[in-house]
Amino acid sequence: MNLGPEQVAAAIAAAVVAEGEAGAPSRATVDSRDAGPGDLFFGLPGEHVDGGEFAAAALEAGAWGAVVEPARAGGLQGGWVFAAEPLPALQSLAREWRRALGARVVGVTGSVGKTSVKDIARALLPGRVHANRENLNTEIGLPLTVLEAPEGTDMLVLEMAMRGAGQIAELAAIAQPDVAVITNVGPVHVELLGSVEAIAAAKAEILEELPPGAAAVVPVDSAELEAHLHGPHRLIRFGEGGDVEAVERRVADGVTEALVRTPAGEQLFHFPFAEAHNLTNALAAIAAGVALEASLEGMSDRAADIGFSRFRGERLELGDGIVLVNDCYNANPVSMRAALDHIASLRAERAVAVLGEMAELGPGAPGYHRDVGEHARAAGVDLLVGVGEPARGYAPDELVATPEEAAELLAPQLQPGDAVLVKGSRSAGLERVAESLEELLDG
Repeated sequence: MNLGPEQVAAAIAAAVVAEGEAGAPSRATVDSRDAGPGDLFFGLPGEHVDGGEFAAAALEAGAWGAVVEPARAGGLQGGWVFAAEPLPALQSLAREWRRALGARVVGVTGSVGKTSVKDIARALLPGRVHANRENLNTEIGLPLTVLEAPEGTDMLVLEMAMRGAGQIAELAAIAQPDVAVITNVGPVHVELLGSVEAIAAAKAEILEELPPGAAAVVPVDSAELEAHLHGPHRLIRFGEGGDVEAVERRVADGVTEALVRTPAGEQLFHFPFAEAHNLTNALAAIAAGVALEASLEGMSDRAADIGFSRFRGERLELGDGIVLVNDCYNANPVSMRAALDHIASLRAERAVAVLGEMAELGPGAPGYHRDVGEHARAAGVDLLVGVGEPARGYAPDELVATPEEAAELLAPQLQPGDAVLVKGSRSAGLERVAESLEELLDG
């Protein structure tokens, strides 16, 4: 960050308690164990531990400075010490750096697919593009992402997560997006927000920070969002019949060839994936590029660079032609149906699904699980294994207690040419199914 101590203090409205070396911090961190020379440490208060307790250790490790609550600032030395509330300070500094960068910003939220849209947009957009690592998409992770962006960044692609009303608005106020992408609205976090309508309202908070004339990218089938789309922004709809749509599509050897029609013209794309839902995600990313007047030809040229975050449709070869699709980062009714449709479309000898719980669905959870189980059968899944008691709702062929038991059950049953889907909410820990299966089959 090319922000000196005076600029940092002004941006976060902090008192300077101790002075350190001249210059600017290289990055921000909230983990004192990771703090080192050049870092600006934020001592965030936690549920069980106050990060301010570790500010002295961060400074002793060579940190450029530390931001701590005023009550903890006294006596600290060894670097710049700023007295301010750490979380608002982190967010304010990120907002200042976002302005200093002058980069164009694409904000991405939605019930399903936001990480994949982020990953695709990061590859397709021109210039020097910076995006969230892993799950740095919260009130802490998003400002850290912004502060990681180096000078010369042309584009910021910022995924925004939500667990309650007001949180997307908070993130959008930091990011100040030029383009807002809402991938979709579905029954995710119903337990926390109460209804799909409330989820739609929470996702639509991203539109509040759009300047007049900026673009809102939304799906064609966005009935839940319609009440929130009548602002001063322009709308770009993606999907069949929308402003950005695939008018032709062919899938072969794990590659999707699609002719994409947009308001800027048509362009042939070759995407390194076969899933239909990822083509929809790609249309959302292309729509964001169109909003930013990115060249269609340039985006097409960069499509080969698309890579997805770990555990999101990760394809593993287990030998004997057995393919495992490791999609266990998260799960909800919308993403479950899409993943089941994909595994059934692979035309394998058998389609096998290992499904864990879909969390945070509220009182309707049993019905959602039952519907997904019925969808699996209708899609053509031949063997369905449930992991954990909530997975009983899928009416599986086999129900086991742990991911390791699922792997032990499957290993002797898998046949050459099988395709296996592993999917559940993050709390189910189903990545251990893939890890255990690889070990068992290698042995």
